Amino acid sequence: MTRVNRKADEIRHLSDGDLAKEMEEAHRRLFSLRLRWMTRQESNYRQIKQIKRRIARLKTIQKERQLAAQVAAEKG
Repeated sequence: MTRVNRKADEIRHLSDGDLAKEMEEAHRRLFSLRLRWMTRQESNYRQIKQIKRRIARLKTIQKERQLAAQVAAEKG
């Protein structure tokens, strides 16, 4: 299993509430990093890219859950 899949699997094990908290925390961290980058307090731009990818993973898994719930509602 690759490292990315492992991270996605860890996120999939979170509850919906925890997933929302992770999303909020990631957005706050991204805002903070961007602010520090623009004020020249942060020199590692790579961290911004990593946080953006984490947000994308979180959104993807959120969407997977929404679609699964929608399919279950249509069937049942």
